[in-house]
Amino acid sequence: MELEEIYRRDLNLLVALRVLVEEGSVSRAAIRLNLSQSAMSRVLGRLRELLNDPLFTRNGQNLIATEKALQINEQIQFPLEAIRELLTPTDFDPSQCSQRFVVATTDYAMQTILPFALSKIYDLAPNISLDFQPLQHDNIYHQLTAERVDMAICRPVSEIEPLRREVLGKVGVTCLVSKHHPLADKALTLVDFLTLPHAMIAISDGVKALIDDSLRAHGKMNLVLRAYHLEAALAIVDRLPLVITVPADIAYLVAERHDLVVKTLPFEFIAFDYSLIWHSRCDTSPAQKWLRAVLKSECGKLIEKRVMDMGLE
Repeated sequence: MELEEIYRRDLNLLVALRVLVEEGSVSRAAIRLNLSQSAMSRVLGRLRELLNDPLFTRNGQNLIATEKALQINEQIQFPLEAIRELLTPTDFDPSQCSQRFVVATTDYAMQTILPFALSKIYDLAPNISLDFQPLQHDNIYHQLTAERVDMAICRPVSEIEPLRREVLGKVGVTCLVSKHHPLADKALTLVDFLTLPHAMIAISDGVKALIDDSLRAHGKMNLVLRAYHLEAALAIVDRLPLVITVPADIAYLVAERHDLVVKTLPFEFIAFDYSLIWHSRCDTSPAQKWLRAVLKSECGKLIEKRVMDMGLE
């Protein structure tokens, strides 16, 4: 095909095809492209005519891409990315940025990681605003697409493709007991862990399931309390010989402040990855790239220091 003929085609339709493949939904694609649902349906009709293929079949509210749609989507990936890079301004000054960023995150990350990165972020970009929203593990793709959340910080509990992901660092799990606990000066054994009254704090991101899997061959813990904040366990820590299981970062932050003693888990548990997750629509935005880089650097350094300090490697 000659260049003149390509010029007469609406190449914006190829962008729409890529968005439709990524979203698997006419309504979600319409939101991303700032179109009405009826206008998006007309775009899909024009795409089918241009490419002489149905491109998608319906499965309830979702679109299933045909083999040809997937093939074309793969072929246009690099040309579209090259065009996006070409048209994206390269000079970005965070001190002049006044953008609002929406970040979905877990209660755990909000307590233990993010507060320590905020100072650096606002030092570099004092005019931005950050909107932290609760992460919905079962709805993360919808949050990052239809709800226009910019990024998420969590341990994903299921497959997240085609979302992007970068690991911030390893998070371990450990135990806390009161300084008056009978085991305060002794090692915590597996029998102790299983039989003593147990509290599990801020274990989101599917971590309780990981612990249960690690204990499968040994039995179940005597769980008397499960909560998202340590205060609930502190209310009864001196009334019961309570063993509190927490993410290692929480233990790092609160042990000395609340007269608690850190105990290592008496069974093998592999530290898990905590990640920064975003949608491809944010890939080349200079402001988004800058914020992701700062979060990666600051949170990564913080997690690494805590891992080393607590000997969790």
